[in-house]
Amino acid sequence: MVALVAILAVAVGLLTLLVAGLLRSHAEILRALQSLGVSLDPDAPETQSPTGLTSPERAEGAPAIDIAGVDPAGAPVRFAVAGVEHRTLLAFLSSTCLTCRNFWDGFADRRLSVPGRARLLIVTKGSEAESPSTIRKLAPSNVHTVLSSAAWTDYRIPAAPYFVLVDGSSGDVIGEGAAATWEQVRELMGQSLADAEDVAEGRLPMGRTQDRPSRVNAELRAAGIEPGHPSLYPDRGE
Repeated sequence: MVALVAILAVAVGLLTLLVAGLLRSHAEILRALQSLGVSLDPDAPETQSPTGLTSPERAEGAPAIDIAGVDPAGAPVRFAVAGVEHRTLLAFLSSTCLTCRNFWDGFADRRLSVPGRARLLIVTKGSEAESPSTIRKLAPSNVHTVLSSAAWTDYRIPAAPYFVLVDGSSGDVIGEGAAATWEQVRELMGQSLADAEDVAEGRLPMGRTQDRPSRVNAELRAAGIEPGHPSLYPDRGE
């Protein structure tokens, strides 16, 4: 009997640890979603970027800022993204981000098709946050790479990998968002290009954005995670 009670106690303890781990995992997911502006609160204001992902600190259609920093060898570089005829797709990556590795490898493919025929530019943080020697190993020879913490600040980048599409003629950001695969990038930026064309031709009013994705909210609610759930505040004392 004593052995049975001990086994049950161990099982309950393991289940408690499992539930605590799941709640903490959900909390981390929610915090990451909130950093991208995805809210579980249906009454929250819908400040959205053209991709459907939100960037609460950045106004929609905000003007682009040229990228200045150093290349992986340490030489000063500057790339104009506004006041030019072409579009630029800024890929904000990190050498320590596992998801970013797929993009580092994929960008080395010279056959890569960039949405809107945009010039691709990789932007990492500066040497205070990145290892230049590691960046030199990762940087594809066919794509310019810039180390610039200032660019991350200028564009209010919440996480990596993150992508910003700039229209050089207007100098506006016409699309931005986080993505885990190149196909997601193409889909997000392709939609942004289509919306920008509709606005330019008067088929959509200025400032029209897409509806906020509801699938994430539905899945989290199905797991019992609602606004104000304790898992949102794992560090708050009882």
